[in-house]
Amino acid sequence: MAMKANAIPEVINHFNVYNDSDKSSKLVGRSGEVTLPDLDAITETIEGGGVLGEVEDPITGHFGSIKMTIPFTNLYVPISKLMNTTKAVQLTLRGSMQCMQPDTAETGYYPIKVVVKGKASSTKLGKLENGKKMEPEVELEILYIKVVIDGTTVIELDKLNFTYILNGKDMLAEIKKQI
Repeated sequence: MAMKANAIPEVINHFNVYNDSDKSSKLVGRSGEVTLPDLDAITETIEGGGVLGEVEDPITGHFGSIKMTIPFTNLYVPISKLMNTTKAVQLTLRGSMQCMQPDTAETGYYPIKVVVKGKASSTKLGKLENGKKMEPEVELEILYIKVVIDGTTVIELDKLNFTYILNGKDMLAEIKKQI
């Protein structure tokens, strides 16, 4: 079923993590959950004449350090390829969002894709215990992120290439014209 605009998002039915930088083995491994990174805008305090007190004003397109931790069930060779601190990796998280049509209660699905590019900033190799998962983690310093929901780019941020697009609008277009 094709998703209608008024569909109610329910759950991520399934997702996988792929390493776009590794042509030999794209599927990285199994991850139970990945928490997407927080985007904290860099702000400057505005105060003085004409302002009652202080205002923390976000600087358009500027964000603090963006970290993303990817936990895995066990340590696999493809995961170790993410640990190189000298080379950025590009990962794609592809999932299927389950939704419900409110008028028919019919269940449908639409794709969700998150692309990140970054360098490893921390690696936890996990633990060895009989009959248990190892639970390794790789933390990336994110330099690029793009979120696509049902074919629509919701956000694209490229910290090294002066790109910040929000819901299809280039938030830096006016600035680019002036510099």
